[in-house]
Amino acid sequence: MLGGADSAATIPVKDLEQAKKFYGETLGLKAEKETPNGIVFASGNTKVFVYKTELAGTNKATTAGWITDEVESIASDLKSKGVTLEHYDLPGVSLDGDIHKMGDLKAIWFKDPDGNILSVSTSMG
Repeated sequence: MLGGADSAATIPVKDLEQAKKFYGETLGLKAEKETPNGIVFASGNTKVFVYKTELAGTNKATTAGWITDEVESIASDLKSKGVTLEHYDLPGVSLDGDIHKMGDLKAIWFKDPDGNILSVSTSMG
C-alpha cells in the first residue's frame, strides 16, 4: 500500500524561529515552504516538517534520523557548532569517542533545541 510512497519526518517544536535556525543553519537543511505553524525542509530526496506545538520534546525516543557514510565528520561538524552529542549505554554497542558502534554500523545521537532526539548513522540497522 505505502511501499512506493515517499516518507517524511514530522518533528514537533515550540519555537519556529529557533527551529528554523537549528534545522536550516546548524543542520544545513533548506527551508522550502513556511507557514505560520510549520516549516518544510528539504533533506536529500526527503522532507522534514517541523511544526509548532506545546508537545514538543516529549518523545523520549529517536524522532528522525539521517543515513550517511560521513558519521564521523558530521559528528565533528555538529560539535564545532555547539551541538552536544548524546552517549547511550546500549546492549551490544560500544562507544568510540562520540560514535556508537554496532558491528559495521556507526551512529551518533543529538537533540534539537526542544529536546527531540535526532540521529545520524551509516544505515538503519
